[in-house]
Amino acid sequence: MEGTAARGLAVVTCIDSRIDPLAMLGLRAGDAKIIRNAGARVTADALRSLVLAVNLLGVTRVCVVQHTNCAMVDSTEDQIRARIEAVRGVDTSGWDFLATTDQVATMHRDIESIVSCPLLPPDLEVGGFIFDVHSGALLPVELPDH
Repeated sequence: MEGTAARGLAVVTCIDSRIDPLAMLGLRAGDAKIIRNAGARVTADALRSLVLAVNLLGVTRVCVVQHTNCAMVDSTEDQIRARIEAVRGVDTSGWDFLATTDQVATMHRDIESIVSCPLLPPDLEVGGFIFDVHSGALLPVELPDH
C-alpha cells in the first residue's frame, strides 16, 4: 500500500467514536487521508495536514464532515469551559475549544480557510457535509460561491 491517497480524498472530521470515516464514505484503508479533531474544525494544524496531503500525497479533493449531536455544537466557549472546570477543578480561561452555536456558518468559515490558503491550488475540490449519527445519512451543506 502506498502512502498516497488512492482515491485523491482528504476528510476532515470529528473525533466522535460514532463516526467511522472510511465506512461512512464507502472507502477502504489507503483510499483517503483522514484528519480528526473535536468538532471537525479546520484548525491551523488541520490546514497544515491538508497542505501536505494535497502537495505531497495525492489529494485532489477535500470534504469537511461535521455531525449531528456534536458536543462542540450548540455550546458556547464559556459553557464548554465551565463543564471542564467542573470536572477538573482548574481554570480553563486560556483555552480555546472552538465551540459553536451555528454549525453551518462555522463550516462555511472553515471551508473558506481551505479555499483561501495560498499553499493549496485554486482548483482544489472542497465540500461540506453533516453526518447524521442516528440515520447514517451524509447530508451536503450548501456552500457559498468562491
